[in-house]
Amino acid sequence: MNRLFHQRPDGYQQTIQKGLNALRSFGSAPSFGTGNREAQLQRLKTELETADAIVIGAGAGLSTAAGLTYSGERFERCFFDFKEHFGITDLYSGGFYPFPDEETRWAWWARHIYFNRYIDPPRPVYRDLLKLVQGKNYFVITTNVDHQFQRAGFDKSRLFYTQGDYGLFQSVHGRDKKTYDNEAWVRKAMAAQRFLPDENGVFHVPKDRQISMRLPGGLIPRTPKGEAVTMNLRSDDSFVEDEGWHTASANYAAFLAGNAGKHVLYLEIGVGANTPVIIKYPFWAMTLENERAVYACLNYEESFCPKQIEKQSICLDGDAGELVKALVQRLRL
Repeated sequence: MNRLFHQRPDGYQQTIQKGLNALRSFGSAPSFGTGNREAQLQRLKTELETADAIVIGAGAGLSTAAGLTYSGERFERCFFDFKEHFGITDLYSGGFYPFPDEETRWAWWARHIYFNRYIDPPRPVYRDLLKLVQGKNYFVITTNVDHQFQRAGFDKSRLFYTQGDYGLFQSVHGRDKKTYDNEAWVRKAMAAQRFLPDENGVFHVPKDRQISMRLPGGLIPRTPKGEAVTMNLRSDDSFVEDEGWHTASANYAAFLAGNAGKHVLYLEIGVGANTPVIIKYPFWAMTLENERAVYACLNYEESFCPKQIEKQSICLDGDAGELVKALVQRLRL
């Protein structure tokens, strides 16, 4: 099977290398685009209407704009007991907390997974984004692991989740190169913590707030062979790139190759500084090498481009949800 993987084009490594190779071409002084906000919104509207292909690159800022925040009211409502007992103040730090036992650790992860993977976000940003590309020639690459693109209705064959999936387990060692769907387990674990489903099957904290921070020992997840599992999230070389991952990587490579030299819109949304080599740098590089390409960056206080591609770029600073909504309104979708 590994031999077959290596025979496929690897869109992940190819684009990362392209971005890294191009970095030396970009100066240190950034550009924040040309023209006022209204002019840039209008230009992006035109690009969405006329581009031969659209490549969406999405980072954590998109899910934040959709309301999938890691701290604040949402955390206080669903993880109040973990905060009171362990002093955990947000989902990110909780993912690294040294819980005293497996029953507590997996109770945490059941909630962490459920409230980020198996419910719709508070704001319809992903559904609005789909309206912008519905029926068009598009592809999505994202470092997000919440699979909200798929929940919103994006074509699964046009999605590449590079860093994993909250909805999958893998063995701790990762040597079997397999992943395991966890939705059924998550729902059992939520019920075991005494969360209550509403008429739509969505779990909520009960009114008396009497929930448990521990799972029964029999609910600790294992592989079908009884091995210990962990999340399928990229953190070290044990991360499993399974059949689905390699298929998506090959699909991404094929999409880029099939649209090379065409009028391509590289639409980057909510990508920060943590993993710029996966989306940001490659998007810059592919814009630089194609005079017909346009790079658009939608980001809150981090919208910029290299000077070398300033004339080919659109930089919009602001909440991604509001910017996408403004585009939907302009396109009358």
